[in-house]
Amino acid sequence: MVKIKICGLFREKDIDYANEAVPDYVGFVFAPKSRRRISPGGAAALREKLREGIVPVGVFVNAAVDEIAALYRDGVIAMVQLHGGETDEYIDRLRERCGAPLVRAAGAESLEKGAPGSFPLCGPAKAEYLLLDSGTGGTGRSFNWKLLDMLQNPNSAGRPVFLAGGIGLHNIDGALARKPYAVDISSGAETDGIKDRKKMIALVQRVRAYRG
Repeated sequence: MVKIKICGLFREKDIDYANEAVPDYVGFVFAPKSRRRISPGGAAALREKLREGIVPVGVFVNAAVDEIAALYRDGVIAMVQLHGGETDEYIDRLRERCGAPLVRAAGAESLEKGAPGSFPLCGPAKAEYLLLDSGTGGTGRSFNWKLLDMLQNPNSAGRPVFLAGGIGLHNIDGALARKPYAVDISSGAETDGIKDRKKMIALVQRVRAYRG
């Protein structure tokens, strides 16, 4: 069954909507240049209100290892999503300080430039999950989702893939048809740049109803 993550929650209402919609994951963005950025204290306050069973994911771009470890230690996040230029050495240091499962993000152009074995996340990277987007940093744009087949090929890494990039009610069925591990939605769950209760509920319902 495909799972769903709603990313970029930063208001108390966003948590209320998530608690009603009940996605599998929610994302707190700590990247400094994101318009959805939330402070550690703000995330902690929202985490306290989050319904049990919904997994909180911290989204980071080249953050200090100590910052991530503290958020995990304090129970604010349960998973870590990396969107920067973090190296395997960085991940090793993070593993020493933080036991959270890792999601490593990369742009689809990485796949277009070479065979699956050359995709940075298929070989040496040390993450339990991959996230494939149209670019880095959450562009809100779709890409050729057929590229996902390269990652699901038995000769590739075989890691579970979060599919992101411009997914919304208008194309959620097409995204589900690619059978990713999960769909990762941010702007597609918004109206005028803020989370939309009706869209969040409708998106989760579409994912739950999918039987492909």
